[in-house]
Amino acid sequence: MLRRSILAVASLSIACAGEPNLDTERAAIMQADSAWLAAAHGGDVDSTLSFWTDDARVISPGEPPIVGREAIRKMLTDGFATPNFSVSWQTTDVVVAPGGSMAYSYGTNEFTVPGAAGGIDTLRSQGVVVWRKGDDGRWRSAVDTWTPQPAAPAASPE
Repeated sequence: MLRRSILAVASLSIACAGEPNLDTERAAIMQADSAWLAAAHGGDVDSTLSFWTDDARVISPGEPPIVGREAIRKMLTDGFATPNFSVSWQTTDVVVAPGGSMAYSYGTNEFTVPGAAGGIDTLRSQGVVVWRKGDDGRWRSAVDTWTPQPAAPAASPE
């Protein structure tokens, strides 16, 4: 009887050890997201690039997808070299898949870019990032996409 009890407890321990802690994974993604933003604010191409998977896709409105590390490196190099360029984002929600190796996050972002009329435009968007956990335990973006935020509703006449 004692032997069966020990085996049952050992089996339960092994089964529980294999279950990912989704709250821990969610916190790890938020930490990675924060470090990614800091790298982008610093204009560091290599550090910023390290937050995408080798086969990542960046899908921006009205543009063909940018696929793979070297294409994303070019996007970053060109963006960071553009006068008055900046990017910022705020991640509001992270959902981790039950297996603990994939997740997606929602948030808003803001790009400041040179405008067509010579001024500076601020583009506000809403986005989704699909995260994948690597063999090294790091979370990286496999898909990064966004769409313009809807226009604010017009004020109602009083």
